Amino acid sequence: MGKIKAVTGNTSAALGAALSKVQVVAAYPITPQSSVVEYLAQMIADGDLPARMVQVESEHSAMSVVQGAVAAGARAFTATSAQGLALMYEPYFRMSTLRFPMVMAIAGREMTSPEGVWGGQQDTISVRDAGWIQYYVENNQEIIDTIIEGYKVTENNDVLIPVNVCYDGFFLSHLYERIELPEQSEVDAFIPNYNPTHYAFNPERPMALDPMTPGDILMEYRESHLQGMQNALGVIEQVDKEFEKAFGRSYGGLVEEYRCEDADTILVTMGSMTGTAREAIDAKREEGIKVGLLKVRVMRPFPVEKVRNVLSGRKAFAVVDRNVCFGWNTGALYMEVKAALGSLGEKISSIPVIGGLGGADITQKHFMQCIDLLEEVKKTQVEHKTVWLKKEGIA
Repeated sequence: MGKIKAVTGNTSAALGAALSKVQVVAAYPITPQSSVVEYLAQMIADGDLPARMVQVESEHSAMSVVQGAVAAGARAFTATSAQGLALMYEPYFRMSTLRFPMVMAIAGREMTSPEGVWGGQQDTISVRDAGWIQYYVENNQEIIDTIIEGYKVTENNDVLIPVNVCYDGFFLSHLYERIELPEQSEVDAFIPNYNPTHYAFNPERPMALDPMTPGDILMEYRESHLQGMQNALGVIEQVDKEFEKAFGRSYGGLVEEYRCEDADTILVTMGSMTGTAREAIDAKREEGIKVGLLKVRVMRPFPVEKVRNVLSGRKAFAVVDRNVCFGWNTGALYMEVKAALGSLGEKISSIPVIGGLGGADITQKHFMQCIDLLEEVKKTQVEHKTVWLKKEGIA
């Protein structure tokens, strides 16, 4: 058993990177991410982490530096939030399409405007089709564990796609929680040393890195990338099972189910709100209401079959989003779930729910009201209008 500590989510992310023995770190400060790399910089300065910290002038440069480091065969790490993610978008997209494996933590934050620095998922949701694997985690223990899992996933030769570990800003990044810190020897045994075989900067073996590419070859790149994403579905599941065997903790792989065995209705969540949803479900179960929880842990690649298997045969489900899908009047996760169910041919009542934007609270009362609404609509076989979680209740 590892050491028990009370740490913030940002510290947890830094510890996960350090335990994974990253060799190069580059990042630019932005709220609420800044203390991730501050903590790593302190470990490097104190001699506790034998890595190179590169101070850069922008997030665009940060992603460019780690891109070069990975191309040279190093295990690299960075972190960002919101406008920083937007600024690094050009090399961010290039990182995935070059099939460079690495892990980046994102302390999720609402995008401007209106101006704000508070927690949200709009930043990461807005880049979900940039070719990265995206985990959304629930608590500080899952942050450190998923970063460790992430390196084993991204460096798998059947995947070779960079990984985002996304966690809600402030709700996790700045709040202290109990974690069990893995032993370094355990992590060393879990993650093998990184030895890239599909590229390397080596004068003995010259190669062109990202030359001008004609369309026919680009088609092959994209086909291979999508296949790597599909391969990741199985690899993510397997790595989580291996993690459970090594450390005694599992997160269900792609999704996590809670009290779904006999449930008529299902709440679908993603991120830190999930713990509050569990409390609401337990309270409603005591009232005799058969409701369960589906936590979507991986947004990309989307776990289509897992979602179908959980929701098939249910009477109704509600998806609670901490983001909006512009143009659809719903959240992005709701649209993903609906797309996954499209070929089932079942008529299941559904409710799109939006809340928690800009750091607003999503409370147990909100979830209990959503469950009550599910009980009302479960016999209608219709898509309910979008529900907004306001301070005074659902609207």
